[in-house]
Amino acid sequence: MSGVSEAMAPTLSADAGAARGHFGGAEMRKRAPAFKTTSIRTADDRTMNAMNTNTTPVNLATALASFDEVYSPRIVARMNDYDVRIAHTLGDHVWHVHEDTDEFFLVLDGRFDIALRDADGKETTVELTKGDTFVVPRGTEHKPSSTGGSILMFEPSGTASTGDRHEGEIPDHVDSTTGHALG
Repeated sequence: MSGVSEAMAPTLSADAGAARGHFGGAEMRKRAPAFKTTSIRTADDRTMNAMNTNTTPVNLATALASFDEVYSPRIVARMNDYDVRIAHTLGDHVWHVHEDTDEFFLVLDGRFDIALRDADGKETTVELTKGDTFVVPRGTEHKPSSTGGSILMFEPSGTASTGDRHEGEIPDHVDSTTGHALG
């Protein structure tokens, strides 16, 4: 065991593990592995991870109350290479597609509909209300719309709110962005 002396290495008896259903055999003893961590960071990582290292909880109601714009997502957290975004919704978004990523939605308040268009041009609509979740699969054309509400989304950092491509003009009330910082 590199870096850990045999005398100091923690052990876990098989009896204790078996009692928890982890492994069997009273005669078996397993040494805990020694872990080595390395960290390679660039200046860009430090800038992007500044938000990741925030240990202050974010209250979503307070965060939503801090802005009024619709379809203008705010980044409330970052996890790995993903943004957790919130947005107010009202009216129609634009038909768009994310070619290489799924898009997760959680309705926080109100109603949020997502029209989907398959490869043959057939359209269906998924109707969501408070507490509902839905994932738009990558490569699926979709057009959100809402009579008013708020949503939470998980998307890879840098994903444009209007997709890799969109149909027609972007309405004035839709912000084509990769997300705005909260506050």
